[in-house]
Amino acid sequence: MGITNSQYNMIMRGYERQQLANRQQLVDRRREIYDRLPEFSRLDREIASASTACARAMLESPATPGRGISGRKSDPAGTDISGYGSDAAERNTSGRKPDPAGTDISENGPDAAERNASAVWLDRKTGKPSVEALRAHIRRLSAQKTALLVSAGYPRDYLEPHFRCPDCQDTGYIGTQKCHCFRQAIIDLLYTQSNLREFLDTENFSRFSLDYYSTGIVDRVTGLNAKQTARRALDECRRFVKTFDTSFENLFLYGDTGLGKTFLSHCIARELLDTTHSVIYFSAFRLFELFADATFGKSSGELPEELEHHIFDCDFLIIDDLGTELTNSFVSSQLFLILNERILRRKSTLISTNLALGTFADTYSERVFSRISSSYTMLKLIGDDIRIQKKLKNG
Repeated sequence: MGITNSQYNMIMRGYERQQLANRQQLVDRRREIYDRLPEFSRLDREIASASTACARAMLESPATPGRGISGRKSDPAGTDISGYGSDAAERNTSGRKPDPAGTDISENGPDAAERNASAVWLDRKTGKPSVEALRAHIRRLSAQKTALLVSAGYPRDYLEPHFRCPDCQDTGYIGTQKCHCFRQAIIDLLYTQSNLREFLDTENFSRFSLDYYSTGIVDRVTGLNAKQTARRALDECRRFVKTFDTSFENLFLYGDTGLGKTFLSHCIARELLDTTHSVIYFSAFRLFELFADATFGKSSGELPEELEHHIFDCDFLIIDDLGTELTNSFVSSQLFLILNERILRRKSTLISTNLALGTFADTYSERVFSRISSSYTMLKLIGDDIRIQKKLKNG
């Protein structure tokens, strides 16, 4: 299932927040370095002045056979703008060299740093701007900056962007393709919206144990013991995950309390979430509480759009502990609505209940039971309460 527009926008807002944080971190670090290392600030200004002066010269000089940084041709008259050439005599009595734009380029004027820097990147033979000389000058200044950082105990890359994901530089995309971190962001969002995040680290297929199921407890109908029944249920759940994208199925887990029904539903959820399927978990009590609030509460009488999407359109809906809620005709009708809508939309559902099949039919009506028995794989678990066994074992 593709994520919804609201889910996509939520993820992209996360990237935007990260980009802002990255920029703010650079600003804070640069301010820290400027405060601690004034020489670093001076070097930065010199680099900026050299670059600006060269660009200005390129813009102000008419084209000549020699090309500078911008690819423009230099001044055909060969004017020496460094202040060191034959036209130095043009300086006035204040020591300032006249500038057509009225710029003060004296030794002590505001543009002195720019002019002095220009002396470095002008070609000494031609007096024209040299991109090679500028690059070499900036490399030298940059090396000095790095040496300053290291000598003060900072990493060499302290003032470079530090991305959470270097591959996409915290944009979420590499070219036109979603980055691996974007795919992980989808999984994280789906985990959060599933209501299951806190359980799935410990409740998954790798943690499911058949040791709690006895071989001495036998189902009179099937002739299978508790361990064989649990193994069958486990195998069916694994197969359900394996064929999830190629066949439409639903699961109905039933049996006494504490036999691992919820655990198995979490195992399936973990596998599907890790493959970017949307999974939503509701206890039956909470699910029908939401429907009741929408119908009888202060809302408009309809489920919020996002909640309706989760319930009817998520790839896999888990309704846990059906039968523990206060059951009435309203609950029965809403349950039928959910089951029917999801079957029509071919969206898989898992229901777990502690009720026996006969009791279930009496509780939710023959219509609901008929829908389930015809469209769900029924998996029964038998045995002793695992939670009690664990408490006795741990003493």
